[in-house]
Amino acid sequence: MTSRDVKLHRGLQGVYFDRTETTFIDGKKGILEYRGYSVHDLAKKSTFEETAYLLLYGSLPTRGQLEEFDQQLKSSRTISGQTIDAIRLVQDSHPMDVLRSVVSSLAGFDPDYGDNSIDATLRKGVRLTSQLPTIVMAHDAMRNGREIVEPSPSLSHAANFLYMLNGNTPSDDAASLMDRDFILHADHGSNASSFTARVVAGTGADLHSAITAAVAALSGPFHGGAAENVMKMAEEIGDPENAAEYVKGLLSSKRRVMGFGHRVYRAEDPRAGHLRDGVRQLSHEMGDPRWYNILEAVIEAMKPYARRGIHVNVDFFAGVIYHLIGIPNDLFVPIFAVGRVPGWTIQVVEQFRHNILIRPLLLFSGEREREYVPIDAR
Repeated sequence: MTSRDVKLHRGLQGVYFDRTETTFIDGKKGILEYRGYSVHDLAKKSTFEETAYLLLYGSLPTRGQLEEFDQQLKSSRTISGQTIDAIRLVQDSHPMDVLRSVVSSLAGFDPDYGDNSIDATLRKGVRLTSQLPTIVMAHDAMRNGREIVEPSPSLSHAANFLYMLNGNTPSDDAASLMDRDFILHADHGSNASSFTARVVAGTGADLHSAITAAVAALSGPFHGGAAENVMKMAEEIGDPENAAEYVKGLLSSKRRVMGFGHRVYRAEDPRAGHLRDGVRQLSHEMGDPRWYNILEAVIEAMKPYARRGIHVNVDFFAGVIYHLIGIPNDLFVPIFAVGRVPGWTIQVVEQFRHNILIRPLLLFSGEREREYVPIDAR
């Protein structure tokens, strides 16, 4: 076989490597479903806890099942003193680097350490879903010289996350918006971090290893950094009247307008509209509509590119929501990770159920049959 006989799929784009029962995506029509349920219905009617249960166990829970699952999440929120020490060792690092290191360290303290069965992996996933918010907020307090806020034993997952930011119980609207954000980020098929988790799981490594690798993949700016960069862009624009010229400058210099375009979607990202409504509502409630108006002005400036399939994506609105709630910019990507743990977990579970080492090929394009020359003759 020669190189002419091989069709390359760089980035594995368009290649199906396995089956899934978890998330359905139709990029042309802008459809996203978790376990057959429209993300629109889940974002409007569900909670993160219920959606996480759906992803992990395959069906919507009964009231009793949801109460039991919610209690499992709440009882797993507290992290040990040893984990606090691990955070302290790397507290001067970026929050995503801290998260990667500490998730790895949690493996040795997990009661199911060494057990890769499906049931044990699901239990680990529930614990990690609860522990990641605590890690992120403990580190944020530590690096800023504040006392660490212990997690609440009663607040919802989203409300507790915001509570640990400063010790203040968030408003119902802020908690609801954070909850919706977690739902929208809970899973998204074989994206870079989920594929990374599957590759690691394919070797027979455990869930903590797979999620450590997924966090590392998510930390890259081409995957998880868009929300933070959109906020930076909005700050640089400064005023809605500057948006059109700013966008024109980016495009003329062949740079990306952050928050637009998606590897999968050629229609508008179905998650984006839910956060768009949230930004509008929250910005007006807080008496600070400037950021929302800037985003709308950028959308208007990008309208000519919609016919090319370049639409707004979920990250375009997420960063401004986080900013309005009072979350530091460098915590935007960790928030993505906090919401994605159930998705990573079920991707690993699916890999374990029919496990195979993921081993694609590389097409060799270098020199061959070169003659070895002794070092003194080179």
